[in-house]
Amino acid sequence: MSHLSRTQTTFSPPVMEARRWLDGVQFTQDRPLINVSQAAPVDPPPEALRQVIAEAALHTPEAHLYGPVLGRPDLRAEVASQWRGAYGADVLPDQVAITSGCNQAFSAAITALCSEGDEVILPTPWYFNHKMWLDMAGVGAVPLPTDAALLPDPDEAKALITDRTRAIVLVTPNNPGGVEYPADLVMAFIKLAQEHGIALIVDETYRDFDARTGAPHALFQEPDWDQTLIQLYSFSKAYRLTGHRVGAMVASTTLLAEVEKFLDTVTICPNQLGQIAALWGMQNLSQWLAGERDEILDRRAAIEDNMPKLAEAGWTLMGCGAYFAYMQHPFEGSSKDLAPKLVQEAGVLALPGTMFQPEGNPDGVRQFRIAFANVNRTEVGLLFDRLAALRWPIAQA
Repeated sequence: MSHLSRTQTTFSPPVMEARRWLDGVQFTQDRPLINVSQAAPVDPPPEALRQVIAEAALHTPEAHLYGPVLGRPDLRAEVASQWRGAYGADVLPDQVAITSGCNQAFSAAITALCSEGDEVILPTPWYFNHKMWLDMAGVGAVPLPTDAALLPDPDEAKALITDRTRAIVLVTPNNPGGVEYPADLVMAFIKLAQEHGIALIVDETYRDFDARTGAPHALFQEPDWDQTLIQLYSFSKAYRLTGHRVGAMVASTTLLAEVEKFLDTVTICPNQLGQIAALWGMQNLSQWLAGERDEILDRRAAIEDNMPKLAEAGWTLMGCGAYFAYMQHPFEGSSKDLAPKLVQEAGVLALPGTMFQPEGNPDGVRQFRIAFANVNRTEVGLLFDRLAALRWPIAQA
């Protein structure tokens, strides 16, 4: 009888797999690679923030030592303060934990909530790292298919709840779909979670790039919100701190006491220099971040402006927002097989929809995710020209 280790129960990291498609492919100055595979800033933090990190490295001795497992008190207090302002809500510093990136926040939340054999409902297309962690934790990922607008239905979610269900996960703005979930939709989901005594995990990694002004939802205004809501956040996207691994979780003190056990055995404490940078960014870079948001919104607009040329070629824009456009292609064959060809024949690296769907799900075969945060308006136009020029066989209706 064969034995599978925990890591053998899941698939290889998709972004690493996609990078291997570049091996042996030559790109030229006239036709450079357009990389729309990963949703992470490629530029370093602004110079003023890098200076803060350098000064802390040189002159703050405790920045090189272990810190509190749940994060620096000053950063936890700043998150709580800004969340109170942003969401009009009662959030206290001891309801905030700082984690080594948002992926770790998700892993910690699941570990604190679930035992082996429990279930968590994930809307599809899903963020693949969420699925990977559930696999490795022995927790069943229950797919919740979304509609044509990539929105999940609370009634359909209700039908999936069993006595093993521990949480529903929402990502808004969505990865991979880009869709911003309407306030009334997420409110319906917290009511559903409250009704069944399960957690609602809301990953708001991309909240700083939401096109809406004001609070995107009123979840924190629910009485006893912390008995149901677990919110996840990333400083990586806002302040270009991806390599420093700084994220956050906002939840009940009871849950965070369980989370602390997990974090203490994995990283002991979050990166000190990253936390110092995140705090300074929150306190000093609001105007700069507003400019970053404007640039991302312009790139989103560029996707929509250029879409007619792709629509003529049979493509459909299913969702667009934050860092992502999620598209349906018109060709024969699976996106899984077409994605490596896209590198070779169009000089475009994009992830196939099969990476965001359950294995064997036919929807992913027709889908691609375009992560546009690192391509400017001109490059978006070039990307769409290359895709529109493909002369692959069209799928029969």
